[in-house]
Amino acid sequence: PIANYADVRVALGRERTIKARQLEEGMKLLIIGLAAKVVIADRIGTLWNSIRMIGFDSISTKLAWMGAFAYSLQLYFDFAGYSMMAVGLGKMLGFQIPVNFRFPYISKSVTEFWRRWHITLGRWFRDYVYIPLGGSRKGRLRTMFNLFAVWILTALWHGAGYNFLIWGGMLLGALFLEKLFLLPFLQKSKVIGHVYLLLFVPVTWMAFTITDVHQLGIYLTRMFPFVNAHTGMVNSMDYIKYLKDYDSLLAMGVLFATPVPAVIYGRIKRGMLGTLAIAVIFALSMYYLAVSANNPFLYFNF
Repeated sequence: PIANYADVRVALGRERTIKARQLEEGMKLLIIGLAAKVVIADRIGTLWNSIRMIGFDSISTKLAWMGAFAYSLQLYFDFAGYSMMAVGLGKMLGFQIPVNFRFPYISKSVTEFWRRWHITLGRWFRDYVYIPLGGSRKGRLRTMFNLFAVWILTALWHGAGYNFLIWGGMLLGALFLEKLFLLPFLQKSKVIGHVYLLLFVPVTWMAFTITDVHQLGIYLTRMFPFVNAHTGMVNSMDYIKYLKDYDSLLAMGVLFATPVPAVIYGRIKRGMLGTLAIAVIFALSMYYLAVSANNPFLYFNF
């Protein structure tokens, strides 16, 4: 997480203290973040890697969507786990590092999603780009320009490739539509907003991760075969094998992307049951670290 000086100013001085409770809470966050990375992200990531190895020309629409969902979960648990480990380590050393993710996939709009995803980066662009340009105080046209500036810079911050500009452009287009008329409708609906978000964001992540624009085009035509009638015939049942291999892991990813496990853990963490849960999570993390290959954090690429 990107910490402002104000977040750590006091802790950097002589007044910083480390209490036993802080050490304990920080260690628990560190373990949970590690598990998010090695127990969920790395294992779901093998599905996305397998699909990349097949070749995008040879996958069905269902497998293409499965791959997009798998990468969406992998990226979330990899980066959220990385951030949680940083918050935990900070707490163990007496620093209060800001939270970086708040269950973004439960959002009902792209606007809400980006308030929950990489919160500290969004805060940085808000404080140092969006607000200095005038924010939303100078009329709709200026607001749109300010959003354009923020998202072009956000795209270039991740990389100079054309795929990042496409990724930023897709998100910018959705934000424009939501600002203009879509947001009130999405917020009123209990279902449509969630469906819209969960269908749109995985598509944007494909533009984020597939750096070759030609290959990106192939993948998107697999996800939306009606766009190109000449995509060719493939085995339409190819997804079944991967669904059998990864169904429980994908279900676990979906569950832990919601606040439900966190709420349950919050109720038991002070007792023996909470300590046992942390011990089991730590043991699983150590096991998967021992048996898996080296899997660096995805965000080290940026």
